Amino acid sequence: MMKLIPQTNIDFVKKRFMFFTISGLITLAGIISLSVKGFNMGLDFTGGTLLQVKFEKAAEIASIRQALAAAGVDAAIQTFDGKKSFTIKVKGRQDNVNEIANKIIAALKTVEGNSFSEERREFVGPVVGRDLSRKAIFAIILSMFGIVIYVAFRFSNPVWGTTGVIAIIHDVFVALTVLSVLGRELDLVVVAALLTIAGYSINDTIVIFDRIRETMRTHPRMPLAELINKSLNETLSRTLITSFTVITVLTILFVFGGEVLNTFALTMLVGCLTGIYSTVAIATNLVYQWEHKGS
Repeated sequence: MMKLIPQTNIDFVKKRFMFFTISGLITLAGIISLSVKGFNMGLDFTGGTLLQVKFEKAAEIASIRQALAAAGVDAAIQTFDGKKSFTIKVKGRQDNVNEIANKIIAALKTVEGNSFSEERREFVGPVVGRDLSRKAIFAIILSMFGIVIYVAFRFSNPVWGTTGVIAIIHDVFVALTVLSVLGRELDLVVVAALLTIAGYSINDTIVIFDRIRETMRTHPRMPLAELINKSLNETLSRTLITSFTVITVLTILFVFGGEVLNTFALTMLVGCLTGIYSTVAIATNLVYQWEHKGS
């Protein structure tokens, strides 16, 4: 049977310290960026001004966004009622609602040939409050703990589950680093992307771990380094083809999906790429390093 990708024979274990160094440098860059720049928190976390308007004729979001951008207004825009009614949300404090709303109205007046009326003006609080944030963090920690127990049960060793969780944290942190460096807005859509990355990462890792386990059964006396390299090389074709399919779709979304999906697609792209890397270079090599301390 013809293979799309030829069988490889890469010594991943031998290159483990190079991989660890790369991840260490990326982590350091992320810590520096988060310390200096932090996150550009979206309206879901900060709250802000909501203005609802209705045009006489159907209008395009692109023309409204262009008018707002020309006025220096960074807004989230939603449309309904046959592209006549729009809600425009802008981050800000409760005491400057009227100032921001008036700025939006002045910008919308530059959309020629389409008059509008204001239907609603108010301050909207953050969707994600402190209590919800605490519950979300607790749920994530609990799920990570569950992954460790599940993988430890399947492999009769908690080290495998722990390295899988480390790979997840690695992938999510790299995605957050990119968002911080680029100043991209962190909202609930991006949070959904981060959770998807976590699921994608652990799924890919468990596929590799399963292959290692099967190889252990068929070659019980084979050294661990050889077992890991054999399993990784045997599954590399599957990993690359599957990931290429996902990355192709995400690239299309990133290029043609518009501003609303751009940050989501970027986050997923980074997560998928780091998911491949962490599975091959981090999770399995951490298992080897742990089992061979000092070597």
